[in-house]
Amino acid sequence: MNEKKTQKVNAVFWISGLVILVLVIWGALVPQSFASVASKVYSFTTNAFGWFYLLAVIFFVLFCFYLAISKYGKIRLGEDDEKPEYPFFTWIGMLFSAGFGVGLVFWGVAEPMTHFANPPTGFGVEGETEQAAKLAMRYSFFHWGIHQWSVFTVVGLVMAYFQYRKGRRSLISETISTDGKKKSPWKKVINILAVIATVMGVATSLGFGILQINGGLDYLYGLPQNAIVQIGITAILFLLYMASSTTGLNKGIKYLSNLNLALALLLMLFILFLGPTVFILESFTLALGGYIQKFIEMSFFMTPYQGGSWVKEWTVFYWAWVIAWSPFIGAFVARVSKGRSIREMIFGVLIVPPFIAMVWIAVFGGAAFHLDLFQGTAIADAVNNDVTSALFVTLEQFPLTQVLSILSLFLICVFLVTSADSATFVLGMMTSDGDLNPSLFSKLVWGTLIAAITAVLIISSGLQGLQTASLVAALPFTVILVMMCVNLFKSLRKEVSVAERKREQTLLKRVAEATKEKKDRREKQSS
Repeated sequence: MNEKKTQKVNAVFWISGLVILVLVIWGALVPQSFASVASKVYSFTTNAFGWFYLLAVIFFVLFCFYLAISKYGKIRLGEDDEKPEYPFFTWIGMLFSAGFGVGLVFWGVAEPMTHFANPPTGFGVEGETEQAAKLAMRYSFFHWGIHQWSVFTVVGLVMAYFQYRKGRRSLISETISTDGKKKSPWKKVINILAVIATVMGVATSLGFGILQINGGLDYLYGLPQNAIVQIGITAILFLLYMASSTTGLNKGIKYLSNLNLALALLLMLFILFLGPTVFILESFTLALGGYIQKFIEMSFFMTPYQGGSWVKEWTVFYWAWVIAWSPFIGAFVARVSKGRSIREMIFGVLIVPPFIAMVWIAVFGGAAFHLDLFQGTAIADAVNNDVTSALFVTLEQFPLTQVLSILSLFLICVFLVTSADSATFVLGMMTSDGDLNPSLFSKLVWGTLIAAITAVLIISSGLQGLQTASLVAALPFTVILVMMCVNLFKSLRKEVSVAERKREQTLLKRVAEATKEKKDRREKQSS
């Protein structure tokens, strides 16, 4: 039995590792060829399958809300009387830190200011105007809101249900079969695809963070933005997250997650109260109303009659990125959500982190809007020239610029370390037959490969290389996600049906017993 388990682990581990290694070697030895192929694949995927990503993600949103408000929502992810393993604040901190904390720090100012200068196509809005600011804030909320977290929720929910409710291993392949026992070569293929998608999604997020650290160091201290500096940053982060990974889930990741959330809230409150507070709050309120009002329209928005690439470069990329990232986030969400009900998990994951993200965007993006619109700064131009400097250009307009900038760099580093630390843990689990305590060796291998593919993607084609990696890796996994939803619904319906039949049989039995008892009393009285 142990021998078979080892062989299975080795197959997933070595095949997926070999694929990533080949990509690393290809990108390192012939970066021009790697970048050229990546560009062609990116164009083909966005043009041919952009519609599929949009339909898939809105399906995940509707599926999550349906489960939350349905009779299935009260089912607990574990035993019926099991309690959550982590306090609420720690749980949210772990979700947010392992989720898209680092991406939000990167795009929190950069995205709204980019849309402010170059509004989305199809709306007839001129750049750097009041209408452009409204549209930019609304779409930033959309990209970092419920849609994004619905993907994480689906994967985490499905994995937690089958792992803690049905006693299956913590593997993606275990969530698409009806009984979890049938052996199939497709299960191995699915696990390999999940590992590859995870590595690409993690590499994309790490790449953004590394570029932003380099951009911040360049803006603050004149450190050049080049491959040597970026590789150096990657190496330092590698040492940090591997050191953190040796402490385990309940020490390194837990403490760093709490630190992340506390630092992020501190920085956000500083900007909120020292910046244009009323303007920020009004912008948030207006954008939230627009987001709710245009929720359905934005979910299906494309421009087939007008042409243009805006939707493909932004919305489609975001959805592909989160889908590629979702095996890791989902497995991690499942790991820390044991004992919560389906309803509690869905509303916790689907509402709280997106709300924090929207507040963050409103605070930093709103402050940047106010500075450009009413104080004559040129943050939009600076972001257009170098997107990695967006946060630091904004912080320059506030008191204690150096302190805030250093705090921001530290926050980005902690987010990156937490994300990579969590990723090595989950990848080790995924390639160790679902072992909830993967070996240090497996975490070291995956930590090394993540750092290597991140460096290759940055050096070969920068932001486009990072976008391409996520987009392509996400395509087959999107189909797997739909299959996971279908199988979860079938299993939930079967469980509730069995439970209802048992309750009905128990009730009938009690009624029969009461009737018999009443009959016996009458016979006794008559005799």
